[in-house]
Amino acid sequence: MPTPTLPLTGTCRCGAVQITMTQAPIMTAACHCTGCQRMTGSAYALTAMVPTPGFEVTGETVRGGLKGDTLDHRFCPACLTWIFTRINGMDDFVNVRPTMFDDTTWFSPFIETMVTEKLPWATTPAHHRFDGFPSPDDYPALLAAYAAA
Repeated sequence: MPTPTLPLTGTCRCGAVQITMTQAPIMTAACHCTGCQRMTGSAYALTAMVPTPGFEVTGETVRGGLKGDTLDHRFCPACLTWIFTRINGMDDFVNVRPTMFDDTTWFSPFIETMVTEKLPWATTPAHHRFDGFPSPDDYPALLAAYAAA
């Protein structure tokens, strides 16, 4: 997997919110769930799982998407671009939309999730595919494989 040249900077569509990644992602993914399809208006959502200390936000964000107890989707209040997601109870990383960064040449999804909900024509170059989400027991091996790739 290509390694990004750090720090990486980027913005939402209108530029009101700036983001910086100072630590390499621990894994990348494409999610095919219908929720991600609806939030992106596309076949899937792309994610870079960035260690929390390696992700900075400048500017205000608002909560959008699902507003339950598990997911905290953050958007620009001006242009409503979906920028990142925090998963409650998983404080070690932030799921950042990699297309927000100025340089996206490093990104490729390592895993794809929720493939049972994928559109029939949607394909990615992911190395691992999961009908749902990986089990917690799968993550240590996946993280090690991503780091080795």
